[in-house]
Amino acid sequence: MLYHYLAADQSGKIVEADFDADNLAQVLQHLAGRELRPIAVKPVKEQKTVFGGFFSEISIADKVFLTKYLSLMLSVGTDLLSAINILISDFEKLAMKNFLLEVRDNLTRGKPFYEAFERYPKVFSAAFTNLIKAAETSGNLQKTFEDLSIALEREAEFRGRLRSAMIYPAILLVASFVIFIFLVSFALPKIAKTFLDSGIDPPTFSKIVFAVGLFMNDHLTFFIILGLIIVGPGSWFLLRNPIGKRVLDRILANLPFIKKIRRDLAIQRFASTYSALMKAGMPIIQTTKITAEVVGSTEFRVSLIRIADEGLAKGLTIGEAFRREVVFPRVVANLVAISEKGGHLEEVLATVADFYAASVDNDVRTLVAVLEPALLLTMGGLVAMIALSIIVPIYQLTSQF
Repeated sequence: MLYHYLAADQSGKIVEADFDADNLAQVLQHLAGRELRPIAVKPVKEQKTVFGGFFSEISIADKVFLTKYLSLMLSVGTDLLSAINILISDFEKLAMKNFLLEVRDNLTRGKPFYEAFERYPKVFSAAFTNLIKAAETSGNLQKTFEDLSIALEREAEFRGRLRSAMIYPAILLVASFVIFIFLVSFALPKIAKTFLDSGIDPPTFSKIVFAVGLFMNDHLTFFIILGLIIVGPGSWFLLRNPIGKRVLDRILANLPFIKKIRRDLAIQRFASTYSALMKAGMPIIQTTKITAEVVGSTEFRVSLIRIADEGLAKGLTIGEAFRREVVFPRVVANLVAISEKGGHLEEVLATVADFYAASVDNDVRTLVAVLEPALLLTMGGLVAMIALSIIVPIYQLTSQF
């Protein structure tokens, strides 16, 4: 837990800082060890959100600003602790401010800089943390922060394009659902009762549509609760639970067009992460295992771990190890092998990452171009089906006169 203390040293100078401890006794022991007399000690409250975590509020934009700012400050000769202190005063977001307070506390206590990032793997990936760790060891933090800021900006831009591409299909899907619920649950039952109470014998098609509408109207509460369960716990199971993630992964892996997008996205993540870690000087086996954890695909993760444990650890070259894995396209495996011999694997993988990022972008645009008319046709078909079920009995009734 993070504590904020105000203390005085032997000369009477006031010292104010934060300290991470399990309890108040540890804070007092820390102050006594530094020959400080405590004046006030209080815990820093962590404000959690409905999304399940205090540090979940740190966005990719915050990380871009953090890395870009630290790169700039270090490049002009500012020491790391001073840069962190300036950032603490500049940041207004409580989540980021409290994280930086913890970073400052680690630095003042002589702990490694990367440890604060390592404690929050859901916010800072293993690749992010290990890049900082390698840079801190080699004394090249400024260049690493510059590279990280560029990579995060590209990721943010890429996410923005994907999000923009999916907005219109999402709106169509929600609109279709709302229109269908309104027609089937409210409008259709009233019309159906009018026909049935008047003694008119509608055609079989209309009877089926009327029956569905009346059934949904009678059990509307059940369907609402079912929908909330599917959206709430169902989404949590598929996105958060390890078993649910495997189920979702298996489902997506068998959808033709989605399968290609997921494969290309996994290769893009592999190439960009592998290139960055190699550039930072990480050992190749460790680089492979770290990349396996951030690649985002179970199939590629297992393959990369196998490359590390059964290939590289047993003396195979990078190219030989990759050529043994069928999950990677042959062109990628061959590029890895050729560029390894040429001594420019990092540059080639960076180019591969850019290529597959463009490929994913194009694939998503194509998918959206297919989804939009499909959703429009589905929505139009539902409305037409309900309209016909009403119009046909009316036509039969008027034709009798």
